[in-house]
Amino acid sequence: MSLWVVVPAYNEAARISATLYALAAQTDTDVTLLVVDNGSADGTADAVRAFQSCAPFPVHVITEPEKGVGSAVDTGFRHAIAAGATRIARTDADCLPRPGWVAAARAALDGGAGMVCGRITARHDEHGPAGRAFFAGLVGLAALFGRLRPAHRSSGYLAPYRMHAGNNMAITAALYEACGGMPRRPSPTDRLFLNRVRSTTASIVRSRTMVVENSTRRIRAYGVLRTAKWYLDRGSGALTPDPR
Repeated sequence: MSLWVVVPAYNEAARISATLYALAAQTDTDVTLLVVDNGSADGTADAVRAFQSCAPFPVHVITEPEKGVGSAVDTGFRHAIAAGATRIARTDADCLPRPGWVAAARAALDGGAGMVCGRITARHDEHGPAGRAFFAGLVGLAALFGRLRPAHRSSGYLAPYRMHAGNNMAITAALYEACGGMPRRPSPTDRLFLNRVRSTTASIVRSRTMVVENSTRRIRAYGVLRTAKWYLDRGSGALTPDPR
């Protein structure tokens, strides 16, 4: 089965190389990588092309001019499916998938899951213990809020609420198309997408071994209170603020 990894990117020239080399260091490199440049004004695409010559897998770059992570993700997933992908995993251009990330995603999907939600933790190179602990607390609060939120407990859902980080998930192509795909607008697209999947299937699992180290740089950019408010308002399904 063909597994593609999709990475949406917007002005990530300073960070995307670390993400690419984390993907190159996977224990399972039997993938095709697709980076969706969402109209970057820096050298994001150039960094990806520089990586192509040493990548252990095929690397493609496409451009999505419509701003917004939902548009970039949807374009990337549909491009991969049209090219023959039967499974698609996603991370973001400021994240570091741990070495077993691809293998864990493949194992879950090959085991019968329609979608698998991974575990996120904070990057060690951006904040100290206090920043990482704060991030872990926000994730825990968002997960609890998501489970308790009345809108997430409708009888129309086929699966219980599970924490869903858009930068750490994988799905079958068949389910992606069946649920209608990632909403291109409005934000928060990750939460809306999760509920589309939950309305379509009960085959959603959580993998503790599918781990992505998440950027915490927005804590510094937004401040503690604004970051906390964002996570509590939207983080019950969308864990990566779209800075656009």
